[in-house]
Amino acid sequence: MTSPSKLSLKVFVLLILFGCSKKDIPVEYDLATYPAWVRDATFYQIFPERFYNGDTSNDPTIEDHNGAWPHNPIKEWSISPWTSDWYKLQPWEENNGKGFYYNAQLRRYGGDIQGLINKLDYLKNLGINAIYLNPIFESPSLHKYDAAYYHHIEDNFGPNPSKDRQIIATENPANPATWKWTTADSLFLQFIDLAHEKGIRVIIDGVFNHVGLRFWAFEDVRKNGKNSKYVNWFTIKKWDDPTTAKDEFDYECWFGARTLPELREDEHGVVSGPKEHIFAIVKRWMDPNGDGDPSDGIDGWRLDVAEKVSHEFWKEFRTVVKSINPRAYITAELFWDDWNNKKLMDPKLWLQGDQFDGVMNYQWGSAVLESFINPNTENAMSKFKDEITRIFNSNYDTLKYIQLNLYDSHDTERLITHIINPTIYLDTYVSANNNENYNLRKPNSSEIEKQKLLALIQMTFVGAPMVYYGDEAGMWGADDPDERKPMVWPEYKYENESHHPFYKERPDDSVIFNTDLFEFYKQIINMRNKYDVLRRGNWKPVIINNDNNIFVYKRSYKSDECFIAVNNSEKEQDIIIELPGSYRNTVFVNLLNEKKIIQSEKNLKFKLLPVSGAVLLKR
Repeated sequence: MTSPSKLSLKVFVLLILFGCSKKDIPVEYDLATYPAWVRDATFYQIFPERFYNGDTSNDPTIEDHNGAWPHNPIKEWSISPWTSDWYKLQPWEENNGKGFYYNAQLRRYGGDIQGLINKLDYLKNLGINAIYLNPIFESPSLHKYDAAYYHHIEDNFGPNPSKDRQIIATENPANPATWKWTTADSLFLQFIDLAHEKGIRVIIDGVFNHVGLRFWAFEDVRKNGKNSKYVNWFTIKKWDDPTTAKDEFDYECWFGARTLPELREDEHGVVSGPKEHIFAIVKRWMDPNGDGDPSDGIDGWRLDVAEKVSHEFWKEFRTVVKSINPRAYITAELFWDDWNNKKLMDPKLWLQGDQFDGVMNYQWGSAVLESFINPNTENAMSKFKDEITRIFNSNYDTLKYIQLNLYDSHDTERLITHIINPTIYLDTYVSANNNENYNLRKPNSSEIEKQKLLALIQMTFVGAPMVYYGDEAGMWGADDPDERKPMVWPEYKYENESHHPFYKERPDDSVIFNTDLFEFYKQIINMRNKYDVLRRGNWKPVIINNDNNIFVYKRSYKSDECFIAVNNSEKEQDIIIELPGSYRNTVFVNLLNEKKIIQSEKNLKFKLLPVSGAVLLKR
């Protein structure tokens, strides 16, 4: 980078440091109502099929596609090489002539539970103390949002798929008394124990709005029609006429997706039958041995498409969950209200204390991204302050410490790819499949520095940060399926990414684990873990400078005080914060480099390099 010119930021702010109002004091949540541990959590989201292949003996076969999209016979298929060029078609893919976006949904790479176990030390080293797992229940798809069974872990995630199928065949899935533990189930419980031993909590995806075509009760309805015991579990709109060649069978499904039949609801939510089944599932995974001690079970739930299920059901769901483990975390996906008009869903109705503890905080992520990435945002720093204030005040002020603050997920483009395409709104036309101008390349060094800056904001803000797997390793990718690439590991040698899904010219990008970026994430995550003020402190904006793209905010907790300064400009800046005279000669330490700054007679003054930040803790 070229040497920047220096600017003087002539902003002086007098802080009122004493006499905080009650609203500014962090809430010490009642453990009987809210999971206070989430305030201290740094989450890591894992898409299991793409994280690590710890056991190649359980890899999926061509037969395991039965029941998965595209629901027609596959004549040729093989497991995809973990380290291959993402957009390059494998021989079997070229032979079917369908192209990348068709074949990407057929691919399997072999990630499994043993892979999660093998990489627990990696996550512990990074500073992670909570994991959110995308669906892990038995299903034929790569994403597992089309469950065949809720009460079993995907057999290809465990050590002995064929044995697990034999075990499942001996059960009555409608009767929990007949349920057994498969080898995949047992390995998952072992994973939970090992994670807990390392101080890492585990929450899993609950998909209770819809199931898959191979869901055991839906298969029974297809087989037995109106005579099925489970006919009332689904909303059947039309039955098949056996006298015709056409299959007229029709049913309610999620957003019209025929592969995802919806569980039936009435005015009270999910109807009796599937409701009791779901609650039995909750108990199975939260207290596996049924002894009343939930320490051997999962630590909470992330609930998929939560707005599609009634409030009344979620209230009852909360009662069941909290009766098993009052400290369990219930968080939910509440994403789009109006995708076409870029309107995110307001979570207020779900955060009244009787349904969810938190949500995937896309509102927070969007506020940061639009203000710190999009060059077209006017008065960006003021807009950021206003958006955060609106979110806290209107939605969940008292619960702001336990929301999942995220920039990306399995449903969006990756953070760094958003930075590469800065003017495009989160999750809207963020793929070469729907935007021919979308940039798929590897990030450059300046874009990586912007990612570091955003990660710093995430780790020093109010709320529980959540890192999407591989962001810390430098992974890039557009929207589905590109954000679901196999994890980049330092011990592997990867092919360059040189192909394009539509055979256009593109850079020949090397794919390697970004050690520098990993070490930065590790530093700031462990910094957050070390200092209570960064996890539990209240939040107050201090400097808002639109002209120079400077934002400074303060975290305060008990006697600790910390200033986080962000320079979002391409120029070096002088930052000046005026403090009361009682702070004269007070020492502040920048936790990022351990450099000391002494409060002079008039102000606290320091420099910030372009696109960088400082975390100044009062000693």
